[in-house]
Order: sequence, then structure tokens, then C-alpha cells
Amino acid sequence: MLYIISTPIGNLKDITLRAIETLKHVDLIAAEDTRHTRILCKEYGVDVPLTSYFEHNQFKKGDYIIEQLKQGKNVALVTDAGTPGISDPGYKLINLAKQNNISITVVPGPAAVVAALSFSGYPSDRFIFEGFLPVKPGQRRKKLESLKDEERTVIFYESPHRLLKSLKDIEEVLDDPKIFIARELTKKFEEGIEAKASELIKHFSQKGVKGEFVIIL
Repeated sequence: MLYIISTPIGNLKDITLRAIETLKHVDLIAAEDTRHTRILCKEYGVDVPLTSYFEHNQFKKGDYIIEQLKQGKNVALVTDAGTPGISDPGYKLINLAKQNNISITVVPGPAAVVAALSFSGYPSDRFIFEGFLPVKPGQRRKKLESLKDEERTVIFYESPHRLLKSLKDIEEVLDDPKIFIARELTKKFEEGIEAKASELIKHFSQKGVKGEFVIIL
């Protein structure tokens, strides 16, 4: 069985009892970053072998994990934070398991996209998640142009070193809309702030850009 297990997005206490129980009883844990997952395992007394599964080794390691599953072992798939398959290569391993007729189940839990949407108070009956905005400026602006007439709530992830560039493009392409930014969700310096893109640029330019961000508009 391949277990798709959600893990905390920050606060280690945000893990389900079922997730802990499952992690303790599988034969192998496939983790995006074994160093990160080892901290979680130590916190909850999980003593199970770890193997890395991330974007740059997904093809080689994917075959290895499938072979373990075919031999009758139970494998847990986890990401660094949140739900596997959401903006990480976990979905490729899941599809590989399906192609090989491996049994799959999900152990649900935290996801930053849902937590941030709830935090924002923005309409949640209809929304779209666009993952990370493109790295290249031209492609990023093109993506934003395509969302000009979008009526649903739109959610992005963004890294700290690209936040100000993305906010500048949002200001220019989307006529300086009011947006909500969630930063460091569930962690000590958690912040939720709503303002126009131009005001957020000033805010983070003065304060400094640290942490992981979710942008909602």
C-alpha cells in the first residue's frame, strides 16, 4: 500500500493521530527532504527507514519505491510541509503507483492553500490555485494577464526572493488590487495582511522578506 500522508506546514503539533500511527507502521517513508522529515519522526518516535524522493531524483527513485511496493512493503509518501502532490513531484509517484496497480490510500491533513484561504476571509465557494507564478518576468506577467477577468478567488504560492517582483507585476498588470498575504502559516511569526499590492511592496521592502508566502486575490 502507498500511503499519501499530509504533514504539518509549520507547527509540528498540526499532525493527525492517524498520520502518526501510519508513519510508525509503514516499512519505508519516501520524503522530499529526509533531513526535514527526520525532525518530525524524532518528535513522534517514528523509527522507520527514510528515502528521498524529490524533483531531481524522481525517475530513478520512483522505480525503486515501486519495486519496494511490489515486494509487499508499505510505503508512506510525505512532502516537506503539507499535502503530497500539491506543488511538488509527489503526484508523479502516485501516478506511477496507479500504473503498476499498487493500492493507494490517503491520510489527509494540512495544506497551506486551504489554510491561507480560510485565514483570508475571501470567498471560498469558488477558487483556483495556480501554484507558483512563473520565474521569468515575461511569463509571469502573461499569466497575470490571463487572470484579469477571473471572477473566482485566485491563490498563489511565492518564495521570499521573488515576492517583491511578483507584487510589482500584480500592481502593474492587475491595476494595484487589494490582496491578502499569509506568511509563515502556523509558525511563530505567522502574519496575515490585507492591502493593495503597492502598499504591500512598501511593507515588505521596509520589514524585509522572510518566510513562505501565500498570495490571495
